Amino acid sequence: MPDSNPRPDGRANRLAREKSPYLLQHALNPVDWVPWDEEAFERARVEDRPIFLSIGYATCHWCHVMERESFEDADVAALLNRDFVSIKVDREERPDIDGVYMTACQLMTGQGGWPLTIVMTPDKQPFFAGTYFPRESVAGRAGMLDLLPRLAALWRERRADVEAAGVSALAAIREVEVRGLGSMDGVLDEDTLRRGFSDLLARYDPHQGGFSRAPKFPAPHQLLFLLRWSDRTGDRRGVEMVEKTLVSMRRGGIFDHVGYGFHRYSTDARWLVPHFEKMLYDQALLAMAYTELWQMTGDDAHRTVAHEIYEYVARDLTDAEGGFHSAEDADSEGREGAFYVWTRDEFDAVLGPALGEDGTRLARRAFRVEARGNFADEASGLRTGENILHVGETTAEIAAALGEEVDRIEERLEEARRVLFATRSTRERPLLDDKVLTDWNGLMIAALARSGLAFGDESLVEAAAQAADFILDRLRDEEGTLLHRYRDGDSAIVAGAADHACLAWGLIELYGATFDPRWLRSAREVVDALLERFWDPDRLGVFNVDAAQSDLPVRQKELYDGATPSANATTWYVLLRLGRLTGDLELLDRAESLRRALAGPVGGAPSAHTMSLVALDLALGPSQEVVVTGDPDAAGTRRLLDALAGRYGPRTSVLFKPAGGGPDAPGPPAAELLEEIAPFTGPHDLVDGKAAAYVCSGFACRRPTTDVTEMVKQLT
Repeated sequence: MPDSNPRPDGRANRLAREKSPYLLQHALNPVDWVPWDEEAFERARVEDRPIFLSIGYATCHWCHVMERESFEDADVAALLNRDFVSIKVDREERPDIDGVYMTACQLMTGQGGWPLTIVMTPDKQPFFAGTYFPRESVAGRAGMLDLLPRLAALWRERRADVEAAGVSALAAIREVEVRGLGSMDGVLDEDTLRRGFSDLLARYDPHQGGFSRAPKFPAPHQLLFLLRWSDRTGDRRGVEMVEKTLVSMRRGGIFDHVGYGFHRYSTDARWLVPHFEKMLYDQALLAMAYTELWQMTGDDAHRTVAHEIYEYVARDLTDAEGGFHSAEDADSEGREGAFYVWTRDEFDAVLGPALGEDGTRLARRAFRVEARGNFADEASGLRTGENILHVGETTAEIAAALGEEVDRIEERLEEARRVLFATRSTRERPLLDDKVLTDWNGLMIAALARSGLAFGDESLVEAAAQAADFILDRLRDEEGTLLHRYRDGDSAIVAGAADHACLAWGLIELYGATFDPRWLRSAREVVDALLERFWDPDRLGVFNVDAAQSDLPVRQKELYDGATPSANATTWYVLLRLGRLTGDLELLDRAESLRRALAGPVGGAPSAHTMSLVALDLALGPSQEVVVTGDPDAAGTRRLLDALAGRYGPRTSVLFKPAGGGPDAPGPPAAELLEEIAPFTGPHDLVDGKAAAYVCSGFACRRPTTDVTEMVKQLT
């Protein structure tokens, strides 16, 4: 953990007692930071001071900039310590706090981002909002040295106006919540899917892929929806947009061509210059998108990218106990991207001794390395002499130009990559944010399990199972309540709706990859807790936090998809998946209620809710449930299950009911547990002593078949 500049008195502030890497980064600031707790607000009330709330996360570049410029500065610290109670929040630990005050910032300023800066009353009413502020005023942007005295004067001299502004801000946030779920306006149907597709088509960049100009964000849930659109309608434009986007991303600088994995987003339209942080959720959702694209197209290049992502996650983001760490920072050596970029001289000096001139020249050509650098500085617009490795020509194009075999070109470039990786590993690494978050781990469990099933790769499934065991064992308290964060032996922070929904998704996928019914049972337990603690019986949908959590002035519901799918969209999807796997009509009724509640926001802006469109695609069907029963070790059983495993079937659920089997097979107890969880599987038995598949839809099953071809025919 890199230290901030030491405090003049040599003592740490109260953040030193926290577990969050982000909060610990600020423990030696001269600012008297305190964590978000009732003690801080009581102190503000007693001392009659406003709250200075700063929200960020460990891998946030501009958070680091604001810390270096202002929070390590003695003059800024003196103003904060004299006139405010200063609270630091890690948005990844407390997304609920971030959600409320980001909404406030967007309503008050028309924009948002991190670091998020809020000034509010001791009663948590915000009266000033912004994002990054420099130390000194520059180019029309107020600096902290000017801003803080003005805000303190407002608090002292215009208290009534300040308090009125805070009341109005909270009222506006509550109004946003009222306008959200529950209006029941409109209907979500296939026309909603069509409008979502049309919106994305209109925004699509046909040259570079993606759905915006600069900056470009991956948004994998958009890609998952487009694949389902093509599967549903036969309109190949959906899968073509996905393929162009994912191929362009893999070739661009947003992908780490030396160590693998994807950076957060691209600052330009060509996927070339990223913000260099790497987030667990991006790896999970992009790996899922590459897996589904492989299933749709059969192009092994897409499967390879998914494997590269998982190689990065296994090497650099996997906790020794089995869970997954949150992120890697963009900064090292005091600047962004230093770990990842190369001058041409550095590049040649590393590769020359190992590969010779010809090999080095090939690598320069493949990775677009130039003497003056291959990108312009974002601020100055000038070339820096540094290079972000990316791919222009394909290996086939290079091979044709050089008159060599493609396989030989690929071997030589892989050798170059290994040499670069070994040298890069000696550099100062960016900070690893090693906290384990339940929701992001749920997404990675889902991705690993789905890919492991599709690729027939047991190592991926095992990694998913280890992470699921870790979460279920280490991130629940004595009463079995799910928790949100684990780090350094400490599990804490009551889990929110997103944690429950994402974990349930992961457990459902893990059941599909293993057919171990304990995962299905665990998924049901998590969903039962989700509905019991977060469901809104009046306006429907799920709140971000449960009713017992009383330290926020507004109880929000997450509807829009951002970097990750929203809690309500994921809940809808999970209710449909689990309801159909178990035949539980209550779960399906809840899913239908959520569909009606989401009609207003999703119908009004379909492409802003693409995870909801994924759920809607499943809700509209046609969907099938396939129950395969047979001896787990029998060849006939394997043929049926293998035919289902690699098939792209986003509206197909598969259950396996074991009948007999060898000493390592799940055996009859697994069949009994499955019947307990999914009673409709009870009557499904062998046919003439052979493994059989029962294809069901709409609570009715077709005649069972022992033939793979006939099973696939029934599905199509």
